[in-house]
Amino acid sequence: MIESHSAVQNRLNPQQVDHVAATPGGVSQRSWARCTGPRLLCALAMALGAHAAGGAERNADRNGDYIAAVVNQELVTAGEVDRRVEGALAEARRAQQPPPNAEQLRQQALDALIVERAIISTAREFGMKVDEVEVDRAVQSIAAQNQVSIEALRERLREEGLDYARFRNNLRDQIMMERLREREVYSRIKITEEDIDQVLDKLRQQAGNSAELNLAQILVTVPEGADPSVLAARQQRAEQALARVRGGEDFAAVARELSEDANASKGGEIGLRPASRLPDAFAEATRSLKSGEITDKLLRSGAGFHVLKVLERKEAALGRVTQTRARHILLRTSPQLSVEVASQRLAEYRAQIESKKRSFEDVAREHSEDGTAARGGDLGWFSPGAMVPEFEAAMNPLPEGGLSEPIVSRFGVHLIQVLERRDVNLEMKQMREQARNVLREQKFPQAYQDWTKELRARSYIEMREPPL
Repeated sequence: MIESHSAVQNRLNPQQVDHVAATPGGVSQRSWARCTGPRLLCALAMALGAHAAGGAERNADRNGDYIAAVVNQELVTAGEVDRRVEGALAEARRAQQPPPNAEQLRQQALDALIVERAIISTAREFGMKVDEVEVDRAVQSIAAQNQVSIEALRERLREEGLDYARFRNNLRDQIMMERLREREVYSRIKITEEDIDQVLDKLRQQAGNSAELNLAQILVTVPEGADPSVLAARQQRAEQALARVRGGEDFAAVARELSEDANASKGGEIGLRPASRLPDAFAEATRSLKSGEITDKLLRSGAGFHVLKVLERKEAALGRVTQTRARHILLRTSPQLSVEVASQRLAEYRAQIESKKRSFEDVAREHSEDGTAARGGDLGWFSPGAMVPEFEAAMNPLPEGGLSEPIVSRFGVHLIQVLERRDVNLEMKQMREQARNVLREQKFPQAYQDWTKELRARSYIEMREPPL
């Protein structure tokens, strides 16, 4: 069976699939939300298994199928529901999940198809158009993801009983659906400055918990069940130690003299470790102290009385990321340049560059088909998330100076070289924008659900019973 990109991804990462067939195409809402840019490839399970609405009635008559629902002017056939159920069951088997309840799964499949038809009919009402070039690119992307040629893809479709023209019409519908979904759903998502502040506050707290501390302590122990006179004497000894070190005496010397823990001979030094591995009381008591500062009062614990000094503090930097400077050569695919041919050409360029017959810059200036060609393909410095996922997945493992194999993205086929890497702290404006993007993706599933519920409520829906 020919698989969409999302089917492959979900099989490799089953933890990202919340519930098969919970949303259109058996793709979870979380999977929809995690996609960046056009979500076409996340919807191809629908295009591969469904019949175009325009030909559904004729196909139903020919195969003994029947119309299960009418949505505005669009049709849903029982055969489509069956194929959606079969795909969901196959996905559950691949993910080694228990099979869903058959009746519930069939209803979910029917509901999902009704929503899809409502979206498609709304897109047509808005006059949305998708040209042939966009459909060609979608077909090429599917072929590349399945590692087959266009002709092999067409043959596989024939073997699975899928008409190629109908397949293209389904892709056209998916593109229209995605455009409408992006426009309508994202416009509903409201992110306030207070929302962003809360995200950043949480990040600051996490950064504080991951800070590393090297503490020294003076411990005056208190025997279990000590009477008040013993407790008072031990507290007085600890108070004297606190007064001496806060008065300027060397902490290590006082610790060696008075401390009663195992680190006394080392001046009370506990050693550098994450704050999360220290007792909560120690981390809290020293949270606001800088290196070299001493607590201003005794800390009481089950062991006794403590005087604490921060010898060293290594803060986890908030917003610190590893940026990459890279360059690439991009060949854009088209009906005249297939993915296979573009990949072969880039493999030849790669061999020339590695053998030092030609430089990367010269090849990029001559052949790359984007705005970086004049700069030798130099993309400049960028942070994680700035490039499409397939580009970063190929780039991230490369060492400095490393060359990738030809990699397919939604833009074409790339050859990538990493030039440099650096650790930087993002500016507050950049951090706030990243927080905004995170919140937007988190809110997408609920916003999508609300939108489809309203869309369905506005649509004319007629359910049909099986013929006698």
